[in-house]
Amino acid sequence: MSKSLIIKIFLYLLLIGVILCAGFLAILIVSFAGAGKFYVPLIIAGGALLLAFAFLHLFHFVASKKMKKIWLIFLSLMVVSCAVHEGRNAYDRSITRMREGNVDLKLYAPYAENTRAAALEGASTLRLETDLPLLDGATALYPVYSAFAQAVYPQNTYHLYSSEVACHNTIWAYDSLINKKVDIIFVAAPSKEQLEAAEKAGVTFRYTPIGKEAFVFFVNTQNPVEDLTIEQLQAIYSGAITNWKNVGGKDEAIRPFQRNENSGSQTAFVHFMQGKMIAKPPMEDVVRGMGGIVAQAADYANYGNSIGFSFRFYVNEMVKNEEVKILKINGVYPDRETIKNETYPLAASFFAITLADNEKSNVSKLLDWMASEQGQYLVEKTGYVSIK
Repeated sequence: MSKSLIIKIFLYLLLIGVILCAGFLAILIVSFAGAGKFYVPLIIAGGALLLAFAFLHLFHFVASKKMKKIWLIFLSLMVVSCAVHEGRNAYDRSITRMREGNVDLKLYAPYAENTRAAALEGASTLRLETDLPLLDGATALYPVYSAFAQAVYPQNTYHLYSSEVACHNTIWAYDSLINKKVDIIFVAAPSKEQLEAAEKAGVTFRYTPIGKEAFVFFVNTQNPVEDLTIEQLQAIYSGAITNWKNVGGKDEAIRPFQRNENSGSQTAFVHFMQGKMIAKPPMEDVVRGMGGIVAQAADYANYGNSIGFSFRFYVNEMVKNEEVKILKINGVYPDRETIKNETYPLAASFFAITLADNEKSNVSKLLDWMASEQGQYLVEKTGYVSIK
C-alpha cells in the first residue's frame, strides 16, 4: 500500500470522526431546542453525503471540476432547505396564539395596586379574618373569585400560586380539591375522568352555581363565516366537514384546534360533542422538564383557516384579541342577554365546588355570600352573567 493511499485513508477516517462528533453535538443542540424533526434528518443526510463526496474526491472517482459543481449544488440545497424552514417558522411565530400564558393574572390579584379585580361600592356584609377557605380554580375564573377574596378576606398579598387565593388551572384545581389541599375551586363542570378520580378517592363534589357563561367558538376575523349550527360544528370536529366552503366560507381546509385533556374548555367541548367521534387535534412538541420533548394539543394559532373554542369572558375580556371573532351559534350571538335567558344554545353555569364532607363554617358562609346580592354584583361587574 502506497504512502499516499495511507495518508488519504487516514484523512478520510479523520474526517469521518470529525463529522460524527460535530453531527452528534449538532443533534444534541437542535433536539434540546425542540427543532429536531427537521434538523436531525438534515444533519444525518448532510453528513452522509459529505462523507460520500469526500470519498469520491480523495480517491479521484470524480473529476475536480464536476466535484466543485456537486459541492456547489449540495451546499445550495442545504442553504435553501434551511432558509425555507426558518422562513416558515418565522411566519408561524408571527401568527397570534391563544394560550393561558398570554394573560397576566397578576393584574387581577386581590388588593394589588391598580388591580382589575371588581370591587363593591360599599362594605361587604361578610368579612373573614381567620380560617380563610383555600381557593383555586380555572384561569378564566380567577378575576371573579379574586374579586370575592378582595371583598371578604383581610388585606394582604395573595401570591398567585402559593396563597389562600391561588390560581393554577382547572386540572390542578380538581386534583387539589380531590386531595383536600384546597376548600373551594371555581371551575366549569368536571370531566368524566375527574368524576372517576373523585369516586376513586372516596369524595363527593358539592356544586354551588355562582354565575353563567357561554362556551364559544371563534375564527380569524378575515374568515367570512359568521354563523354555524351545532350540527356543523360537530361535523367539523368529527372530521366529516374539512373545508370552509362546505359551511359558506372560502375554499380552504379547516384547521380545528382543541385544548389539553381535562382542561375546563376541553371538558366543555367533549360535552358539546355529545358522544360523537372527535378527530385528532393539531399537535405540537413542547419542552418539559430537563429538556424532554412531549407532544400535546397545539395552542390555538390564528391562521386564516383556524377555528378554536373557549369561554366568552376569556376571549373578550382577558385575551382581547382583535384578530379573532366569536361566531354565532344557530343564529344567536353570545352576549349577556342571550346567556341570561339561555337563548344562546351553549350557555351554562360555572360553579364553586367543594367536597360534601367539608364542614368548615367559613366555607359555608362564603358560599352563601357568593350567591347573595353582593356576590352576584361582583359576578356581573367582573363581566360574567349572574344567576339571579
